[in-house]
Amino acid sequence: MLPESYRLHRRTDFSRTVRRGRRIGRRDLVVHVLLDGGGRDSEQDVANQQLPTVRVGGPRFGLIVSKAVGNAVVRHRVARRLRHICSSLAAELPDGADVVLRALPGAADASSDELRRQLHAGLRKLGVLTGSDA
Repeated sequence: MLPESYRLHRRTDFSRTVRRGRRIGRRDLVVHVLLDGGGRDSEQDVANQQLPTVRVGGPRFGLIVSKAVGNAVVRHRVARRLRHICSSLAAELPDGADVVLRALPGAADASSDELRRQLHAGLRKLGVLTGSDA
């Protein structure tokens, strides 16, 4: 299970990561990474008088699993697999990193090991994850 402090919840956090972060596509996943939460709040956040994001520590993960992936059972299975992979990766990522994983339709048929390999490869390519284990 992914601890509460390691999850992205707010829409603004997802939007900030997807819009300002770096992105890389794999066969079954698209990985968006924003280091240090974007540094400071955007002008739009300030205009909307939203409070700045409070960081408890560690990286935060968000999942996007759309209906294109499959029905509810399939989507939840993919989300559970991705959450499990993220919980094992949390110690290897820098504190302050926001990661959004968008599952593509092929993720429904991919094994957990294949999803793990694709996520590791994407994070290494983005320079966030170092090491050779996959």
